[in-house]
Amino acid sequence: MTTVAPSLPAAFRESLGRRGDQPFIWAKAGGAYRPWSWRRVDRESRAVAAWLAAQGVAPGDRVVLVSENRPEWCIADLAIMRAGAVTVPAYTTNTAADHAYILNHSEARGVICSTPALKRTLMRAVAEAPTVKACLFVEEDGEAPPEALRTASWRAVVEAPDAHPAVDFTDRAGPGDLACFIYTSGTSGHPKGVMLTHGNILADVRGAVRLLEQIGLEDEVFLSFLPLSHAYEHTAGLWFPIVIGAQIYYAEGIEALATNLLEARPTILTCVPRLFEVMRQRIDRQIRRQGGLRQRLFEEAIRLGRARYEQGRLGPLDRALDRLLDPLVRRKVAARFGGRMKALVSGGAPLAYEVGIFFLALGLPLLQGYGQTEASPVISCNPPGRCRIDTVGPPLEGVEVRIAEDGEILVRGPIVMKGYWKDETATARVIRDGWLHTGDVGALDADGYLRITDRKKDIIVNSGGDNISPQKVEGMLALQPEIAQATVFGDRRPYLVALIVPDPEFAEGFAADHGLPAEPSLLIRDERFRRAIAAAVARANARLAAIERVRRFDLLDGMFSIADGLLTPTLKIRRHLVHRRYRDRLEALYGDRAA
Repeated sequence: MTTVAPSLPAAFRESLGRRGDQPFIWAKAGGAYRPWSWRRVDRESRAVAAWLAAQGVAPGDRVVLVSENRPEWCIADLAIMRAGAVTVPAYTTNTAADHAYILNHSEARGVICSTPALKRTLMRAVAEAPTVKACLFVEEDGEAPPEALRTASWRAVVEAPDAHPAVDFTDRAGPGDLACFIYTSGTSGHPKGVMLTHGNILADVRGAVRLLEQIGLEDEVFLSFLPLSHAYEHTAGLWFPIVIGAQIYYAEGIEALATNLLEARPTILTCVPRLFEVMRQRIDRQIRRQGGLRQRLFEEAIRLGRARYEQGRLGPLDRALDRLLDPLVRRKVAARFGGRMKALVSGGAPLAYEVGIFFLALGLPLLQGYGQTEASPVISCNPPGRCRIDTVGPPLEGVEVRIAEDGEILVRGPIVMKGYWKDETATARVIRDGWLHTGDVGALDADGYLRITDRKKDIIVNSGGDNISPQKVEGMLALQPEIAQATVFGDRRPYLVALIVPDPEFAEGFAADHGLPAEPSLLIRDERFRRAIAAAVARANARLAAIERVRRFDLLDGMFSIADGLLTPTLKIRRHLVHRRYRDRLEALYGDRAA
């Protein structure tokens, strides 16, 4: 199943014609999931598009969208494009200063905002953005906005669909027209507005359809919880489902993910590696607590599943035992994910091999992919049934990948962005002769599978001139059950040091078992606790080369988070900001006194 539609709204219309009054998007109301039909989404998006046009939003204008994942996000995105405008998603974690930058840089004409809490932050930015003339609020709070703004409530607009002349650019938008600006969060630097066209996103979706068509793509169900303001979820978690006519359930938040998985029972889930790491640790910890026969069966399922994957086949006795473990272990793990998962797609950051093999050994269809916002964003992904979890798979159909002389991954094809908004210099720097210079380093094997080795600018060069991949070392540390997060440093230094955040559940249990205070700021000072973390670091070091080993570390009493700016929305650590914030503690690790 694919689409020949020239624009994203046209692709929606194709699926609307097939699905009509069937459920499309689901959200919690009164403690239970309630559906919006395809026809309702069509009707409400038309009403919002008409309202935007009536407020002076013209074709090509930018409209900033600030909302958590919910039905109105989908409807607003579609409505903005139907009005001929350009969607500019903004993260809900943005500060007023962040919003002000995006509003002014994009020269936004309008904004759509969901909750009163988000509105309060956004309005401080709108006051500094003279181009903004209209605001639509999904939830009302009774507070009057500035008089100079034309405002309305979502309910008033969608309940009066004929209040304004109908406007629909569905048939006038083409592949080369802009669909959205995605402002890159990145791990460093000022955010740039990546200009993606309708053709960019549709080409990426078509490649994903061809990749996954062998699993059927019939009556698929998605659970959306990664931020829709990120290119990964926008393409893979919204427009891909729209094109194939799937249903989308909106999760209540990461903390409710386990419950929502059982309620939605998705068939396809897009995820980031950090969440797979957390899931692995939780499953493993629960099994160890049960102990006894259950633990032995679980460990045997992992051993045999790993051997089957790495060796290609099992001996007769192991094969029989492996089949026996399917109902005893693997189906029970699959039930935690809803019981009908066809594909778990990991992207947004590198997936540690040990994490990937854990899920594959348990029979879960985990596929690792790779992409960048500038490529709409998916570049490559492992195909079902032919997964090589230590790679990010072959390029999508229609996408060319080659490796430059210095190892940089170069990408060419219809998925490559139009450029950076108002930044021709940066555009010319990353797109040369039609090739997108990704800044990532990798290699292609004989079968065309791509392997990522590091970020071109993220390699640590120690004082001895050795090149070290920080992601590899951090990934090995994060595999230890005692460690939740880790970031390493050592550029132009004789050895690596690390800042480590202990796993909260491990810390709580350790404190209880040893009669220690559970307060993290006190616990990390206890020598027994520090020795436990040191043992975890030693286990990680045992699997690393001598130059990659962490010689000294310090403990932090709080997690890196999106809110404090130290994590990107896809949960990657912004190492340069961590370095800046904890510079003195890092420098102390190279002193005479070890931490």
